[in-house]
Amino acid sequence: MFDQPPEPAATTTARPAALQQSSEFARALGACGQTPLWLADSPQSPDVLVLRRRFAGGLRVAMINRAPLDDLPELIAQLRAAGLGRTPLILTPETATADLARHGAVPLMSPAHVALLDLAPDPQQRRAALHQKWRNRLNHAAAQGLRLTRQNMPDDPGHWMLAADSAQQAARGYRSWPVPLTLAYARQNKGRAKLFQAFEGREPVAAMLILTHGSGANSAATYHIAHSTARGRHLSAHNLLMWEAMSWLAAKGVRQLDLGLINTEDAAGLARFKLGTGARLHRLGGTWALWPPLGRLLRPLAALDRRLMQA
Repeated sequence: MFDQPPEPAATTTARPAALQQSSEFARALGACGQTPLWLADSPQSPDVLVLRRRFAGGLRVAMINRAPLDDLPELIAQLRAAGLGRTPLILTPETATADLARHGAVPLMSPAHVALLDLAPDPQQRRAALHQKWRNRLNHAAAQGLRLTRQNMPDDPGHWMLAADSAQQAARGYRSWPVPLTLAYARQNKGRAKLFQAFEGREPVAAMLILTHGSGANSAATYHIAHSTARGRHLSAHNLLMWEAMSWLAAKGVRQLDLGLINTEDAAGLARFKLGTGARLHRLGGTWALWPPLGRLLRPLAALDRRLMQA
């Protein structure tokens, strides 16, 4: 377990939207043949991106991931207006939402945590926020004579980082974005998919792909794919690339870097790496299933399971 300061209390300043709720993500999905739906905003709720999937047997499901769901009745009304009023929903709110259980949503998975890194402080503050061991590895990497590069992600499905990441997913039994979706993001959002690489001589030893999204005060970035070779790990190249990415994003006015899910059981080393940057834990709202036509009937079941989401 990693010691973390408590998450700051909510303020009136909106947090930048997650990648899964960005227009950049919607463009990439559209380029891959999917038809995401934007629910128009209202005074009660912000824009919400809805994904639609059709499974074997003709089952249609709508999914809303990492959105603030502060007004569920308004959301259901908008879904009804969009013709999805009788479609089962899978909801993963950005934060805990009490209304879900009251409207018959049934919990499927308890809340996960992501690591969010504030990029607002100046370089000295960011460096001071690093955990000591992380800072030591950064200093070690800086002394190794590595050559760093930054470029837009090449439109190359055979790129060594993508191939290495696909092999790692297969070996460890997890799934991330398919390669065509990653490349579509880069094509549809020029300059928004930045590839950072570290070379020892001519040999690449580490790479990191950062996706940026949003603009102005709502600009943000997401740590998407990274890979380090055995030699790269020996040289602490991943730390040097992360510091380079943090510094570049901050200089571009990006407010927040989403480092993704924290899994202390199956990926403790990666969790330590992410939290070592000075990032804080942010608790998501869990995963819920909601079928509006049966909401009233499912309320008792949802109430019984509500404690699962409060653990």
